[in-house]
Amino acid sequence: LQHLLSLPMDLCHVPATREKGWYLALMAPNVKGPNYAWLDPSRLYCHPQGLQDCVTDLLQPFQGDPIDMVAGIDAMGFILGAAAAATLRKGFLAIRKAGHLCVRTETQPYTDYSGREKVMEVRTDAISPG
Repeated sequence: LQHLLSLPMDLCHVPATREKGWYLALMAPNVKGPNYAWLDPSRLYCHPQGLQDCVTDLLQPFQGDPIDMVAGIDAMGFILGAAAAATLRKGFLAIRKAGHLCVRTETQPYTDYSGREKVMEVRTDAISPG
């Protein structure tokens, strides 16, 4: 896996046998330091088959579950969340960083991957009890 992480991006290559998680090797390691996530998934998002297989694997545990909507956290969660929602033919709820929505919202504090305290928000008209 480690040797695959350093290879140049090849959007055409798909392994002859695609083992579960093969696409993880498309992610590039962090070279910018501790203020960034440890892997950059943007190369995975550029690979059509890799992205499709990743979404399929993410949805596998939820096969047969009733799903009304998919939610994803700003901003990396928007990509996989929207792809999962499209695959399921469901709506997508963007969970935003506080202050980005111009409608009524519910807020929740959280700590991001770098340990910084932040607040996220969702629009109140997108979800309902139950």
